[in-house]
Amino acid sequence: MTTRAKTSARQAAYLSSPFILTLASSRLCSSATMSTSYAERISDYIASRSTATKLVAAAAVGSALTASSILGYQALNRRRRRRDLSAEIEEALLESTAKTPRTGTLTPAGVPERRTGKELKRPWNEDLVREQLSRNIAFFGEEGVEKIRNGFVIIVGMGGVGSWAATMLVRSGVSRVRLIDFDQVTLSSLNRHATARLEDVGMPKVYSVQKFLEGVAPWAEIDPRVELWRGDKDGEELLSGDPDWVLDCIDHIPTKVELLKTCHDKGIKVFSSMGAGAKADPSRIQISDISNTLEDPLARSIRRRLKQLGVTEGIPVVYSTEKPSDIKLLPLPEEEFQKGKVHELSAIDDFRVRLLPVLGPLPAMFGLAAATYVLLKLAGRDFQPLAIKNRPKLYEKLHRDLFVREGRRTGEGNFYQMPLSEPEVGYIFDDLFGAKSVIPPHAYLTRPALVRWDVNEPLTTDNVVVMRREDAEKHEAECNVKGRSPEEVWGEDVVQAAEKKTGEARAVKDWNF
Repeated sequence: MTTRAKTSARQAAYLSSPFILTLASSRLCSSATMSTSYAERISDYIASRSTATKLVAAAAVGSALTASSILGYQALNRRRRRRDLSAEIEEALLESTAKTPRTGTLTPAGVPERRTGKELKRPWNEDLVREQLSRNIAFFGEEGVEKIRNGFVIIVGMGGVGSWAATMLVRSGVSRVRLIDFDQVTLSSLNRHATARLEDVGMPKVYSVQKFLEGVAPWAEIDPRVELWRGDKDGEELLSGDPDWVLDCIDHIPTKVELLKTCHDKGIKVFSSMGAGAKADPSRIQISDISNTLEDPLARSIRRRLKQLGVTEGIPVVYSTEKPSDIKLLPLPEEEFQKGKVHELSAIDDFRVRLLPVLGPLPAMFGLAAATYVLLKLAGRDFQPLAIKNRPKLYEKLHRDLFVREGRRTGEGNFYQMPLSEPEVGYIFDDLFGAKSVIPPHAYLTRPALVRWDVNEPLTTDNVVVMRREDAEKHEAECNVKGRSPEEVWGEDVVQAAEKKTGEARAVKDWNF
């Protein structure tokens, strides 16, 4: 290659380098402000180069212009879309406020006005609502979200638990909530309350939550009630309107028991929060029926009092299995005792004066668990919390019953070598079958049993099903003794259900292997 050719090649490489392309792009994009003399110098420089160099430079400049045009067009499109969306939101807001005054308009005293009935309904752009709920629609589907949006939930107690529950219910699409609490926001509330700010101190808690939620979901009907729930006519009115669920987030035991008893007797679905105070271990939070709670002193007291009133089960609760620690009620200063009867310090009769220390995140987790449970139930999602009370004993019993049944079947008796462990039995019962029978309608079992499905195959995790104890005895008698097939005994629906579950177990076993 000649010296001139090498020089031309180096010039071409230089002109096509990223630096030169960027420089040319920036200069050409700002051509409206570029001086004429500078443009002429660039033209003279290119004209003095060889033909090959000119072609390379022209190609580089053309590429830069094309890229600049594309990027500029995209930027203009983004700005236009943002402008259109802002205009649409502003138009919807103006239309909403013009047709109906917003709930929560502040009075001169700084307290939101309470509106009820039809006044609560406000027009809103449905496309905006659907976009805000798009993740929920993807999760629950159109039908599920529609059920949630049509739901009506009453939350009693707007403290650390209730405020978080209400916030997530409305954020998730519940379009009608009633907030009930007599108390006000204090400085000490700010470590755990979902919506309260410094400026809200002294404001009723229900108004603090209302004000926040209307900024999140203006289409929702927020009905705040600054009242103490009691089991009288006023209490009945507070529960009126045919609610889908009532959330009990009260920390006063007599009122809590009275509310749960009232809802139970009236057939109103109620979910209750147990004690989040003095707890610190989030891994111990559980959801179960009130009858299956353990380790929680508040749950124990509620359960005992409800039993005296004839209510033994049927109320789902969120609670913690964390064992009570040495954290106790905060002491009162000695001077308060010297002033007289300390119980008279309470704002309301029978309410405790001394306070229980609270770690802020724990009440929030209780509230979020309660909101999640109610959302799943509203959407019609099959959801049954795993009760852990006496679970190890249950697994041990299921393991022993299967051992006896298999020892009898093989004739080995107590010498039978059981191939399944207790953890594997627990996996089959809870994880694989969800504590339900393999036989339709797949009911939850109070007297469960495990049985070998195909008597001609080894006893493994993918050859065991869950049934009622009576059905397990029938399966043994018909399939093992009489030699009939499971399909002959139970039908095709049961066989398909069993094959689905055993297939899942087989996939897990193959993966572990």
